[in-house]
Amino acid sequence: MADAAQTKGTGLLVDQEADQGLGAKLVYVGRLLWRDKSGLLGLIMFLTVVFSAVLAPWISPHPPLKQDLRAAKRPPVWAAKGDISHPLGTDNLGRDLLSRIIYGSRVSLTVGFFGVLIAGSLGLVIGLVSGYAGGRTDNVIMGGVNLILALPYLVFVVFIAAILGRSLINVILIFGFTDIPIFVRITRGEVLRLRESGFVESAKSIGAGRLRIIFDHILPNLLGPLITIATFEMSAMIFYEAGLGFLGLSVPPSVPSWGNMLATGRKYLTIYPWIATFPGLAIVFTGLGMNLFGDWLRDALDPRMRRLKR
Repeated sequence: MADAAQTKGTGLLVDQEADQGLGAKLVYVGRLLWRDKSGLLGLIMFLTVVFSAVLAPWISPHPPLKQDLRAAKRPPVWAAKGDISHPLGTDNLGRDLLSRIIYGSRVSLTVGFFGVLIAGSLGLVIGLVSGYAGGRTDNVIMGGVNLILALPYLVFVVFIAAILGRSLINVILIFGFTDIPIFVRITRGEVLRLRESGFVESAKSIGAGRLRIIFDHILPNLLGPLITIATFEMSAMIFYEAGLGFLGLSVPPSVPSWGNMLATGRKYLTIYPWIATFPGLAIVFTGLGMNLFGDWLRDALDPRMRRLKR
């Protein structure tokens, strides 16, 4: 009993419990999450946005494109002339802000998720090839990566968006392909470190081939860092998409998005500030939630950080 208590104090028993099956792993992750209240708060905030996007047709009080000029520029419900039918007020065309914010979360999450999926998948493959092959292949790949990273990112994205035009698919592809170098560098660095580790050398000594080493020994150890950076990059893509929308280079004006709402509200910022304030708060809320959860995820996937936190 004393040995078990001592082992648990070092964190070793907890790590062993995580290897006992799916149920034990879920309990283990839940225990880690409950211990870190900021990570739990971040997950709740992020899931709130996700569920809002999924349930938008059922929880939105009004259709997002419905115009009512008689109710235009109506303030939030707690203001003097507010109306309970429009809790966050209306914009210059009488469209309900709460409904547009809820539907706008769909655009932001779609861009963030699929953009990270494209960048992470391609970056993982290219980084594996670069790190494990080495030599001239590594030099050519990293030369191209460093060249892209040397470009001012926002200017580069704006330039491409201006050429391709306003479309949700174009925005996803822009962020997906321009974010590949970040995942390539992270993957390559981890592969270079893992390639010289003891378990890889042991696998080589018993005759394991390259593909087996990559898929059985290196790739599983890459998932933790890549998942962590994916959460931060998804948050960054949501911010950048809103920036493109603010500049008029994201989705068409007929599509509710937080960036488009900010662009509309900019004209009335000093007179009707709620038109731009609430979409801006939605962006901050989503980004903060994802960053808090990503910070916890980074510590949870690193056993050394878990033990330091104890």
